Amino acid sequence: MREQNAKKWFRLFFILQLGVLFLIILLVVVIDPYFHYHKPVEGISYRLYEERYINDGISRHFDYNAMITGTSMTQNFKASEFDELFGVNSVKEPFSGAGFEELADNLDRALSYNEECKTVLMCIDYNGLNREHDWKQYDDYPEYLYDNNLFNDTSYVLNKSILYRGCLSNLFMTLSGEGSTTFDEYAAWGSAYGFEQIMQTYTRKEEKVSMAEGLTEEEKVRIQKNIEDNILSVVEKYPDTTFYFFYAPYSILYWDSLYMDGTMKEQLQAEEMVTDMLLAYDNVRLFSFFENTELICNLDNYRDKEHYISEINSYILEQMSQGNYEITEENKETHMDFMREFYLSFDYETFFAKQIENQ
Repeated sequence: MREQNAKKWFRLFFILQLGVLFLIILLVVVIDPYFHYHKPVEGISYRLYEERYINDGISRHFDYNAMITGTSMTQNFKASEFDELFGVNSVKEPFSGAGFEELADNLDRALSYNEECKTVLMCIDYNGLNREHDWKQYDDYPEYLYDNNLFNDTSYVLNKSILYRGCLSNLFMTLSGEGSTTFDEYAAWGSAYGFEQIMQTYTRKEEKVSMAEGLTEEEKVRIQKNIEDNILSVVEKYPDTTFYFFYAPYSILYWDSLYMDGTMKEQLQAEEMVTDMLLAYDNVRLFSFFENTELICNLDNYRDKEHYISEINSYILEQMSQGNYEITEENKETHMDFMREFYLSFDYETFFAKQIENQ
């Protein structure tokens, strides 16, 4: 009798466990917080977060004909401004700390999913030009979200973090009347800015290093492979898509770091190389805001030597929509002459001293 009761309770417990697992799986599949299976369910509020988990789902299942992508330099773009200025319906897919390979892989997947995407806005991080083509900052990737293999989806549908931080968080937002995260808000940040804030992360060399005269042959090969493998490969594969690239406008203290490191001529030569490579394609439009020295030298526009505040993102969109600061075959030499003349001759020592004096 006791043995029969034990078997009965074991079967009941087993069935109960299976029922709980089924309900969890059903909840994750129906809500699908990372859009692995479908687009957002109408009536449910979604929190957009964790870029490397959610961006591929956005690419797969959202309705759009344009995309904003890039590193943290694109996190403060507002998709609504992009839509209004360019006449598109866009999504935003930033990848903080990404290398060119990661951005290219995501962009290639997105364009293969959605043939209607004909406009891409993407930053080209200036400090990423002279890196290995496969440089990456993050190795830990949720691979199960990037394939069509149902067998490894257990990592998604039976994931405690996804259940709590995804499904239950979305349900709480819905029940509390909070709307979904917009693409204006997604990944956007706000923080302190200005010289004092920048100096929390910027350490200036005590002694200036002698200026190198230019790139080595090895560096030229590395830059060419980086751009060809990661950017031009996508540009060539989708000739009907227009790519709006821009060099992320770092602050004058970034240029100060190049001045102190003795690598400024190398960086300028790298830009010249990449510009020539990009302008060879009819479906590329390239922009640089480094000629706006008022922007670059105003440290109230920056939280560190590279990252600019959201108002600059809005400014970039407005200027690009009007064709301002565009680099073309006709003006590229004039642009590079300006870059060399201004940044190589700028009085970094006096500028830096004045910033300290004004604190």
